[in-house]
Amino acid sequence: MTISIIGTGYVGLVTGACLAFKGHRVVCLDIDANKIESLKKGIVPIFEPGLEDLVKSGVESGLLSFTTDKASALDSQVVFLCVGTPAKEDGSADLAYVFQAVDDIAPYLSDQSVVVSKSTVPVGTGEEISRKLKVTRGYSSSCHPCESRDPAIFVASNPEFLREGKAVDDFLNPDRIVIGADEPDIFTILKEVYKDFSCPILETSIKSAEMIKYAANAFLATKISFINEIANICEGVGADVQEVSKGMGLDSRIGQAFLNSGIGYGGSCFPKDVRALDQIAGMNGYDFKLLKAVIDVNADQRWRFYKKIADGLGDLSGKRIAILGLAFKAGTDDIRESIGIDYARRLIEDGVKVVVHDTYASGNARALLSGVEFAESIANAVKGSDAVIITTDAQEYKSSDWKELGELMCQKVIFDGRNVLVVNNLESLGFKYIRVGG
Repeated sequence: MTISIIGTGYVGLVTGACLAFKGHRVVCLDIDANKIESLKKGIVPIFEPGLEDLVKSGVESGLLSFTTDKASALDSQVVFLCVGTPAKEDGSADLAYVFQAVDDIAPYLSDQSVVVSKSTVPVGTGEEISRKLKVTRGYSSSCHPCESRDPAIFVASNPEFLREGKAVDDFLNPDRIVIGADEPDIFTILKEVYKDFSCPILETSIKSAEMIKYAANAFLATKISFINEIANICEGVGADVQEVSKGMGLDSRIGQAFLNSGIGYGGSCFPKDVRALDQIAGMNGYDFKLLKAVIDVNADQRWRFYKKIADGLGDLSGKRIAILGLAFKAGTDDIRESIGIDYARRLIEDGVKVVVHDTYASGNARALLSGVEFAESIANAVKGSDAVIITTDAQEYKSSDWKELGELMCQKVIFDGRNVLVVNNLESLGFKYIRVGG
């Protein structure tokens, strides 16, 4: 099957490369000519394990191509919309890129094409896309899309459930595939796209599919905020949240996933999607009290831990502190809603000499952070430091030789915001070790 991908950002690039790997002929369209030229050479603008190899192999096989030419890109039966939906100031999703993309591609779509939204969009966006396509292509709004006399464009929703750092594996080995459509023929077409995937395929209405993505992310964010609240209680009563979390996670009704306590969630999805769902609820007359609490808990958690740092070190002015982790999570170069960057800025305000390290995200962080020293290695980051703050659970931090690293430090103090070193028995090495929930 020939498939078009609109947008070569994180979701679009992963989707295109993985579908080409599955044997489809995929054409990726983007308005950024420089990015397209780089992708043609196999140069991937983002770090995602396994993605660069997939792109290179797809280009070499001829199954994956990149272009800025709409006419050549849109001669496909299935067209995936993979453009950004950033948050507005009020927390609602900004759909400007989605609707601009719809307007741009509408004149070039083949009759009976299926336009599929992979972008995370509020409930009802599919209806608006359908309306805009009819207007742009000069159809009567009363025309039924399945009538043979009407060369209408079908619309569907197929939300993505990709975790940054594991996106390729998540796409190729999904827990489920959700297809939202309001016509039976569309399910048949899209199931052909995913015929080689061995997982449940859930058929829903477009509105339900749009809601599923928001509901899933909101629930996972709720689990994170819940265990962080438990961690805060554990600190008060003397319990260990690591043991509590394990005891909870062994219950099959709960599960261990997203029960790791820490300094809260960040990134491009959870903060944006949780706020957007709260906005959707409010716009429909419902006060989503639980979700508001999730947002508040997450905002409080990072600064609660920062207070631990300030209290633990006393006067911060003049101290040298190393921050390990600038991405919002390990295994990615995405710095959106990064707690490490927030901490670096706050420490600078408090008169601290800040040294930072992140194997993948330092390049992106340089554009946002000034007045800090970027270290090329963990050893260079911690050398001469009065304290180390860990803000991502990168394996390289966990597996480092902290006995040797401790000898480089001015004071052996670690603030572990991800509990990544909890099994390293740092106290026996002479460290003052402060973590979350213990």
